[in-house]
Amino acid sequence: MRKFFILFLLLNTAQLSVAKTSETDLNSNHTETTVGLDSVQSDAEEAHHHAPAWTVIPFVLLLLMIATGPLFYEHFWHKNYPIVACVLAAIVVLYYLFILHNHHSPVHALAEYVQFIALLSGLFIASGGIMIEVDKEAKPMTNVMILLIGALVANIIGTTGASMLLIRPFIRLNKNRIKPYHIIFFIFMVSNIGGSLTPIGDPPLFLGFLKGVPFFWTLEHNLIPWLFASSILAIVFFFVDKKNKADYSFGEEQATPTNKITFTGTKNFAWLAVIVGSVFLDPNVLDWVPAITYEGQKFSFVREIIMLLSGYLSFKFADRKAIDGNEFNFEPIREVAFIFVGIFGTMMPALELVGNFAQSDAGAAMITPNTLFWGTGLLSGFLDNAPTYINFLTAAMASQGASINSLAQVIDFSQGGAVFTNSILSLKAISVAAVFFGSMTYIGNGPNFMVKSIAEQVGIKMPSFFGYIIRFSIPILLPLFLLVWLVFFYWGIL
Repeated sequence: MRKFFILFLLLNTAQLSVAKTSETDLNSNHTETTVGLDSVQSDAEEAHHHAPAWTVIPFVLLLLMIATGPLFYEHFWHKNYPIVACVLAAIVVLYYLFILHNHHSPVHALAEYVQFIALLSGLFIASGGIMIEVDKEAKPMTNVMILLIGALVANIIGTTGASMLLIRPFIRLNKNRIKPYHIIFFIFMVSNIGGSLTPIGDPPLFLGFLKGVPFFWTLEHNLIPWLFASSILAIVFFFVDKKNKADYSFGEEQATPTNKITFTGTKNFAWLAVIVGSVFLDPNVLDWVPAITYEGQKFSFVREIIMLLSGYLSFKFADRKAIDGNEFNFEPIREVAFIFVGIFGTMMPALELVGNFAQSDAGAAMITPNTLFWGTGLLSGFLDNAPTYINFLTAAMASQGASINSLAQVIDFSQGGAVFTNSILSLKAISVAAVFFGSMTYIGNGPNFMVKSIAEQVGIKMPSFFGYIIRFSIPILLPLFLLVWLVFFYWGIL
């Protein structure tokens, strides 16, 4: 994802981490002792406001309806999914506010959602005004090159930007032979795994960068896993695509390809640059950026205004030929906006339970690079991968006596050395898994659902939620991720 640049993910796990750090200072002097004890007491009281396990039911119910709705009650689902998502979210949010008296989690979930949808909306609208036409024969190698180029571009403009920029030309290129697997592999390679090399690529990596992980750390440590996974997927796609003999031209004479690539609406690249650049306007990093302060945390709003305004202006002044050529409309982003209202609203208890266990004595005792890889990965497929990343990084650092809220300790943890044991490998496991496993489901990352929606709007019959997992994720991704785990984490060959 889950899910574009969610920068304010100070969940209950982060509060617990702060509480632990505060406790270490209790003996400094009488005044500091009083403050520390008050802090511990406050955190202890807040612990009683944690949601019980049964509150994950709305989240599970939403996932089940996303999975079964288009398959078994399609008309009802497409007409009422906004109501369903909002009602389920409201149940959880109201329970937090009025039963648990926990205002912290809903406020942070709202901030995360606003940041998420502002980025996705801006990138979706701005890229909709850029029409790329690839006038080539739809050969398997041509498709492979587009997927690999998309995987590279994802590290410059994010997986959302790359997905929205390339999905339409990819569909147009293959219009006479398009099948669902084309879209699925696009989601695998461009919308997820591609964005593993820079903090701009995917939200969890950017979050790590804001916490103190050096900007080029991901390029240095994720490059070989990225090459490994992308190459295997490209090879698998090539052979699958080579067997595709479908011809949907119905005998119509086709013009001879000119082998040219043309761009219409190139001025929208400037709007994309503004949106991507605005991501760095984080008031928690740049003190001069205006912010809304809540419980000591600065919430951005300037960045989100810039993103939404850029999207609006990019559409208002877009080249109409590009808009019409892309058959651009707002339905995909509308669907994502409502579905993720439900996801962000209902997943709070699930994230809370995961975070609390990860930092418990029992959870900390289980922390190794291997468990971090599979734990982060499997949860990233069904929960927002950005908070999943921060939960597991917090737990990994806490298990070695470090705090994620200390910039110096995050930097030291990312560099390894005598102070921390296997910290580089642990951070690598969390980073790779959070990004890679986002491709496991339609809701694993924000662009997934958008790409699916765009494909369905042009008439491509996409697999259901479970169909995606059973037909593609389990037989293709799970063996690949098993290989990634064996080679890079279990055996440590590379």
